[in-house]
Amino acid sequence: MDQDYKKLLRNFHQARWDEPIIFEMSTPGERGVLVPAASAEVQEAIGDEAAIIPESLRRKAKPALPEVGQMRVNRHYMRLSQQTLGNDVSVDIGQGTCTMKYSPKVQEHLVRSNPDIADIHPLQDESTMQGLLQIYHETEKYMKEISGMDAFSFQPGGGAHAIYANALIVRNYFKDKGEDRDEIVTTIFSHPADAGAPATCGFKVVDLMQDNELGYPTLEAFKEALSEKTAAVFITNPEDTGIFNPRIAEYVQAAHDVGALAVYDQANVNGIMGITRAKEAGFDLIHYNLHKTFSSPHGGMGPGVGALGATKELEPYLPVPQVKFDGEKYYLDCGLEKTVGKVRAFFGNAAILVRVYMWIRSLGPEGIREAALCSVLNNQYTVKKVSAIPGVTMYYADGIRRIEQCRYSWEQLKEDTGLGTEDVTRRLVDYGMEHYWQSHHPHIVPEPFTLEPTESYSKKDLDEFIAVLQQISWEAYNDPDIIRTAPHNAPVHGIKNYYETDPEKIMCSWRQYLKKTAK
Repeated sequence: MDQDYKKLLRNFHQARWDEPIIFEMSTPGERGVLVPAASAEVQEAIGDEAAIIPESLRRKAKPALPEVGQMRVNRHYMRLSQQTLGNDVSVDIGQGTCTMKYSPKVQEHLVRSNPDIADIHPLQDESTMQGLLQIYHETEKYMKEISGMDAFSFQPGGGAHAIYANALIVRNYFKDKGEDRDEIVTTIFSHPADAGAPATCGFKVVDLMQDNELGYPTLEAFKEALSEKTAAVFITNPEDTGIFNPRIAEYVQAAHDVGALAVYDQANVNGIMGITRAKEAGFDLIHYNLHKTFSSPHGGMGPGVGALGATKELEPYLPVPQVKFDGEKYYLDCGLEKTVGKVRAFFGNAAILVRVYMWIRSLGPEGIREAALCSVLNNQYTVKKVSAIPGVTMYYADGIRRIEQCRYSWEQLKEDTGLGTEDVTRRLVDYGMEHYWQSHHPHIVPEPFTLEPTESYSKKDLDEFIAVLQQISWEAYNDPDIIRTAPHNAPVHGIKNYYETDPEKIMCSWRQYLKKTAK
């Protein structure tokens, strides 16, 4: 193999600090900021503020918050920041279906530092937040144009949450019609929430396997799964393999032919936005992940917005409130006739909407389409280079192009060297790359890894990431021990994932930590 790629490898070593958690740094009496006591006039004005809290809800003792001086707090979090990887310090195409793109810093600056946005309160009077409500209203217009849907709700807190809300709409719609439909149909490489969310709503799930030549179920197999019991089909397209179903309108029509609704999971829309629309394919309900596709950061699996779109017929079922405009002012409307109600507090995640609004306004229709084209171009280049790396294979639909991502396999590497995708992801850290995403469980593609370059990354960025994969492949065949013992240049060595699955070791709170470590 050509060794020129080694010139692209960086000499990386991450900072390592023996840093305790903030609670362990606590010293009684230390303060970062001294808050002045309220004046006598203020105390008299507010009275006994604790009196409005029922006795049963009052704390018996003050919360055991850490007491740490400002300089030590600053030093602590600066050290922790040096021990992390992310979009701002590494090439992050390895997050696969999570669509990790660059979020312009002007958006971040405005949302975080402008008090008109950062300090807004959801219980403010509507007259005091007309600008924010206008952003909601205009963003809905853009979503309607991009998708072809007739109305949107921005209340769901993410993609899976929007799928759940869509399942509620499907359930209520058929309940109102008096039809006993209790099944939904989805496909194995649609997002797992397309099965999980409807199941949570009480539906039975029919999960279709892919056809090896197409990469998705055949139309015949799809029709066989449909019946008078089918309430809806929940489909991701392109699926998580990156393969787009060009006959999707026929699949939707097949669902309509048996009286079912068609729900489009458009979390993987980054390569087709501005090019195809859900309306033309005949879908009844859709969702977008605004915190992915429309350039707002995940924030560590949240906060987010699952923008839920519906046709005119299903608009009355949307979550409330919705933002309306009467010609003079914007207001929150909770009066939808058949609404599924509130699926989240207040009216959703305003900070995400502002970022999304700025991103759409800065790009415009042509810019959104160009972003999709760049995303596809980047993925075609990545597929060509990565699929040529020794040990890498691609499953399904040989010769068919992937759209905006691809699920690869290290199966051949595993057979040849005994090293698989878990080993590769640990070694990636030694080259300054954040881990790559493998796939949802269970792993249908053996030893999987999923790359989605998006439009954010340059050819040089892609070449650097690909060079790291090439180097790891070379090491697996020529110096396997260095991979078995990786990572070497990270603050933590011998990374194990058992904490994620062991109930005895999962600790979601400080109280839980103290309880379990005291055993």
